[in-house]
Amino acid sequence: QVQLVESGGGLVQAGGSLRLSCVASGSIFRSSAMKWYRQAPGKQRELVATIISSGSTAYADSVKGRFTISRDNAKNAMYLQMNSLKPEDTAVYYCNAVFPTRPLGYWGQGTQVTVSS
Repeated sequence: QVQLVESGGGLVQAGGSLRLSCVASGSIFRSSAMKWYRQAPGKQRELVATIISSGSTAYADSVKGRFTISRDNAKNAMYLQMNSLKPEDTAVYYCNAVFPTRPLGYWGQGTQVTVSS
């Protein structure tokens, strides 16, 4: 069992930056992928960024060039550096850790990001 806890959300003005953290209670070394999702009010949860065990990354088109995902296996942590934030980035951000034995992965409780115009 792996528990994930997100932090780093908050209120920021458009153009500002935030760094989200996701810390796991157990080892993430064997995870096949770690992901950040977000869900805005009235909208479906969407995949924002993915980092796989090799370190390769992928991003949604809406955040490409502005967000950077990274992981630190030694600290059992994953991060999302968010720059040039826009009001449309406002959402609850969730981290997700996928393992070979648990394809749907584990989820954190979410952290609110609000970007004011």
